[in-house]
Amino acid sequence: MCGIAGIIDLRGNAVEPSEISRLTNLLAHRGPFGEGSWFSANRNLAFGHRRLAIIDPSEGGFQPMVSGDGRHVIVFNGEIYNFLELRRELEAQGAIFRSQSDTEVILAAWQAWREGMLTRFNGMWALAIFDTKAEELFLARDRFGIKPLLYALTSERFVFASEQRALVRSGLINVSLDIDVARRLMLDAFGVEGSERTLCREVRRLQAGHCMSLRQGKLEVRRWWRTVDHLPVVPNTEAERVERFRELFQDAVALRMRSDVPIGTCLSGGFDSSAVISTMAAHEKAGMGPRDSTSWRHAFVATFPGASNDERPMAEEAAAWAEVVPTFLEIGRADALTELDQILDDNDDVYIGLPSAAWLIYRELKRHNVTVSLDGHGADELMGAYLQEGQSGAFWMRNAAAALGSSSALARRGVDLLRALMIRRQGNYFLRDGLRDVPVELPLVGEDDVLPGDWGALNRRLYRMFHSTVLPTILRNFDRLSMAHGIEVRMPFMDWRLVTYAMALPESSKSSNGYTKVVARKAMANLMPESIRMGRRKVGFNSPMPEWLNGPLAGWTAGLLDQKVPAFAELVDEERLRRTVGHLTFSKQWDWESAGRIWPYLNMKWMLARS
Repeated sequence: MCGIAGIIDLRGNAVEPSEISRLTNLLAHRGPFGEGSWFSANRNLAFGHRRLAIIDPSEGGFQPMVSGDGRHVIVFNGEIYNFLELRRELEAQGAIFRSQSDTEVILAAWQAWREGMLTRFNGMWALAIFDTKAEELFLARDRFGIKPLLYALTSERFVFASEQRALVRSGLINVSLDIDVARRLMLDAFGVEGSERTLCREVRRLQAGHCMSLRQGKLEVRRWWRTVDHLPVVPNTEAERVERFRELFQDAVALRMRSDVPIGTCLSGGFDSSAVISTMAAHEKAGMGPRDSTSWRHAFVATFPGASNDERPMAEEAAAWAEVVPTFLEIGRADALTELDQILDDNDDVYIGLPSAAWLIYRELKRHNVTVSLDGHGADELMGAYLQEGQSGAFWMRNAAAALGSSSALARRGVDLLRALMIRRQGNYFLRDGLRDVPVELPLVGEDDVLPGDWGALNRRLYRMFHSTVLPTILRNFDRLSMAHGIEVRMPFMDWRLVTYAMALPESSKSSNGYTKVVARKAMANLMPESIRMGRRKVGFNSPMPEWLNGPLAGWTAGLLDQKVPAFAELVDEERLRRTVGHLTFSKQWDWESAGRIWPYLNMKWMLARS
């Protein structure tokens, strides 16, 4: 796990050491354990790397890494959890290894299988491999986009990095605001991350499940993974389906406990994180495997005393079940302004809320020298969670096209218009030109996949949320917020075998009798606290936005709105926004819905004010 970067000068000129160092310095937080660089023979290509040492912390895992024959060079961000199995397979074919790292396994896999290696990997990754003989650069991102990869291509150079802000601040490219993206983010903060476009017009995102090659200045991007093409045949009976889910989930957790450094978990007390820590405890009792970390009993709980989203009692119950003494981090009103600018900067994009809670809890892991966290991300979008009574109309609107079984551009634009009408009626639509110019719809990965004809509205909706809208945004947030402190987040619910299996299950295995995640709840019977296993309360891992906006954030918000930011004024009816925010603050009527609708505008103004 780390930060990666690279520069190719397309004119054939030498890349200056200061240029690649500039990029890696901007990624230093992602890899606090060392810096490395590599230059091609004619020095027109440079790789940069910041290291977070987890697998083989010795010098053997140092990057950039060169293959034994000197032909291939790699920079890699992520983890290949099944690297031990792949290593044995490659050794049987004659491969010789000099280290105990998964990075070297990738190099050998590339030499043996080329692009075909990707479907053999169980993990998360963004990687770049340069062939010194063919002078070809290959880059790839994991199936679901857990690890980021951003790039820019100009007539002079190709540059890539792990974060958007590193490219924007490097001075290596000219930067300008993509107006369409900015408008889309303020209307729907979940409508951009699944696309290739970013807030910077010159920066592109390699989408999840995509790879690309650069040779002789020509860039080819292609999609190597499409989940719907890999759906397995599921058992006929519910009992068999539950047993298979249990097997896959337990193995997904076990694989993610492979680490040469201490690991832990962020425990909320909800079903997902409680299932993870309970399964970690069960794995130890069943017998740890090779390279599993025996230092895993570290649970970190963010609590919000007096706030509506506090889950401390449930977290205490889950920790007691797993026989783990948790570390509690109380987050109160005073924390609304704690490191606020740094948190917004580290999130590196626009979101529906201030992500202080996640940023603060990962900082706590770092303070306790725990480098890896097994968290429950992905389960909500995989098996349903946003389907309870009282769910906001805005959220339903966001996924209405998928729920209707349509992903056409016309249907999605119709949903945009309906959403805009609803928001404007409630006084929360602030884009200039209003309904006459609804923001352009961006093509999102997976939204046009041809799904099985027998799938109903729920399965179609979950597929889009998982691949195209909600989850890509959440993954971006947790990558940036954890890596701001050099913390690696592993996600057992996003093991590709579990994902394809759960996607193939009938809707009754996901939602039934008022419960979501039905198959997972049944699979965890007698394996976690019963009150949590069958609990209906769903609380997202968010900062208590209503309480903060009604109180400690009021002054900050007013000050932000008073700033003169010409780029923002061109996009937004600021007077209307100021009146609405002022009314909500004065009357203390901020709630989760109004916060989620209006915060993206505040977040956007903050970003543009600093650019």
